[in-house]
Amino acid sequence: MRFYLLAILVFSQVFIFANKTKEELKISTLYHSLNPSSISELFAFHELYPETKEGKKALSQAWSLLTLHKKERHSIYENLFLPKVDISAVVSLVNKQPYEAPTPLTFEQLDALEDLSSHLHHRSLKGHYCTKKEELFSLESEDIDLARALLIYQYEKEKEPLLQIRRYEATIDLMALQILSRLAKNASSEEKIKQINEFIFHEMQFRFPPNSTMAKDIDIYTFLPSVLDSRKGVCLGVSILYLAIAQRINLPLEVITPPGHIYVRYNDGEKVINIETTARGINMPTDLYLGINTHQLSVRSLKEVVGMSFINQASVLWKDQEYHKAAELYEQARPFMPEDPYLKMFLGIQYILLNQNEKGRALLKQIQNIPFKDSIYKETMCEDIINYEIKKEALEAVFLNVDEKRESIIKKQKLLEQVIKKHPKFRAAHFHYAITWLQLGRNKEGLKCLEKYHELDQNDPTSNYYLSVLYLQRLSYKKSWEFLLETKKILKEKNHHPRSLKELELQLRFLQPDIMHQTCNIIDKAVNNGI
Repeated sequence: MRFYLLAILVFSQVFIFANKTKEELKISTLYHSLNPSSISELFAFHELYPETKEGKKALSQAWSLLTLHKKERHSIYENLFLPKVDISAVVSLVNKQPYEAPTPLTFEQLDALEDLSSHLHHRSLKGHYCTKKEELFSLESEDIDLARALLIYQYEKEKEPLLQIRRYEATIDLMALQILSRLAKNASSEEKIKQINEFIFHEMQFRFPPNSTMAKDIDIYTFLPSVLDSRKGVCLGVSILYLAIAQRINLPLEVITPPGHIYVRYNDGEKVINIETTARGINMPTDLYLGINTHQLSVRSLKEVVGMSFINQASVLWKDQEYHKAAELYEQARPFMPEDPYLKMFLGIQYILLNQNEKGRALLKQIQNIPFKDSIYKETMCEDIINYEIKKEALEAVFLNVDEKRESIIKKQKLLEQVIKKHPKFRAAHFHYAITWLQLGRNKEGLKCLEKYHELDQNDPTSNYYLSVLYLQRLSYKKSWEFLLETKKILKEKNHHPRSLKELELQLRFLQPDIMHQTCNIIDKAVNNGI
């Protein structure tokens, strides 16, 4: 009897498939090969086969996933064409490819999309309802909707700014909904991080731009709309997108800024997860972000991130010597980070480059002789500009941008030689002059220049470290140990033990064991005496 039933079952399946056309079999096979948790795949399939049974099922599944965390969910079969929500508008945003023209959604379509995503967490923030930049200034950082704040500035001069803002917000909302569709309602923060990484870096394939392109268009790869359109972004650009999505799915993250960089971090007090947005979200060890002069990492507020976007844009204009525009952008950053010492330094230097020396010096005096929060040693630039009346030509030489071409390095070197003759105590000029020799592969000359810099300032840990490395390369172990120990002595005040210094010491210990024992004794004696 069991065999008889099995035979009937097999025969019925063969009969069903025998009566299907080749096209129907193809559609059925494609449907069953879809990733059932991929909204983009389901929508793409529906677009190809909208009138088929499988196409309607795909639409139903996609809709179910999009509304998974919404309290009031509508059945796709109750109202298949969903006049309230324009499915074509949803599909066009979900399946948009890089550099495709943005979908020109109407206010009615945007209203429907916003209703679809009304349960996202960022809707509870005061900043989400701001429409003018002045409204942002008085907000607390925890009330800032990062995407809305940056888009307000991006489109403030457009004819219909709110329409443009809402179009890009709808794109981010749908990204958040796709991530939520793969999460349980009680998902942990770690699960949320995993799904954001999977979606952004693997499914959507957001990437760091090529170095040649980035150097030319770094500001473009910072702007949120450009990052969304191209799926390429520098550390700040992709971190902003990551934070905007995190705000929507209620994932608390910190913003961390090592010198010249930014990444995001999860920190619940017990577990820390670094999310490196330039390397597909991998968890990098924290000590890799620390340097000789960087003993701790600054944690930034979302309000400061808004200001940092202006600083990033200003850096491009500064490099192109458009000082007026750069100063304007630094001024725009001030309401969001009024006491930031780096901003004061950049803006002060900018005013000196504009020959507004008194205005610039007044800003620099506020931070003179004060080590910045994340640094071991003070910024000597501020002190020297004030004490030695450093002006535009000298600063232009120090900040002159160089590329991989030898000619650009030599050009900067010659300008720095002139600056040093005129301002022999200007430490930044000496340091950058030494760097140009090292960039040219002339380590002997670079060493001599660093020695001159060291005569001016023995307390800079970076120069001491470089001198130790250069003397090691020249097999002068005794001198290398001297500068290594001096570096360690300076860093000991902040209990700072960077990886690069440990590696250098290990190398020296291996090459010069006699000195190693002597060094251990010196260190032990210093520790015992409380030095």
